Amino acid sequence: MSAGLFVAYQLRPFRFRIGADGLDLRVAGLNRLVAWAEIDAVVLDQPLPSRGRKQRAAKVLLVPATAATIDRPLTSRSPVDGRPALKLLDLDQVRQPADDVADALARFGAGRFADVRQQAPELSDDADTPDTEALTLLADLTPRVQKALDSGQVSQRQAVKAEVDAALARLQAGGHQPRLAALLKVMSDTLGEDVKPS
Repeated sequence: MSAGLFVAYQLRPFRFRIGADGLDLRVAGLNRLVAWAEIDAVVLDQPLPSRGRKQRAAKVLLVPATAATIDRPLTSRSPVDGRPALKLLDLDQVRQPADDVADALARFGAGRFADVRQQAPELSDDADTPDTEALTLLADLTPRVQKALDSGQVSQRQAVKAEVDAALARLQAGGHQPRLAALLKVMSDTLGEDVKPS
């Protein structure tokens, strides 16, 4: 059993296990196995520190699938696309290094997992300063990506994906702004996933 299960945290009253069947949880008001079918996305996020403040721990966010029976209030938002999410825990509560948790989530969560920790550009010189045009583009694309995902229409998703891919290509050609590029890549991948029949 242990070969197929990664124990990220197990100390009463908390439990956070990542495995082939899903997330076995005793956190955030949940005390059960949440199957992968109930999970649309798991995001590992770490906000940038405010000026003069220590960087906060990375946190694990869960975006439930439409058919999920998770009845907890979704008080957080996914940094990827703004969808409502449930904050499971901060990784400073976990014994294993954050990278080990990320590896396990990537292994078992596959396309559901997005790691957007510490991917913001360094602000040490002008080449790394986020450009206003790119930020405006991201602000414009985010709600349209969400609308396309909510619609379930392949044609709408493909049209928005083409715009996201074009913006990503322009950004990557500049060779900077890795956080923005990472967010656009996740948007593109999510839009490219098969639409589940309703």
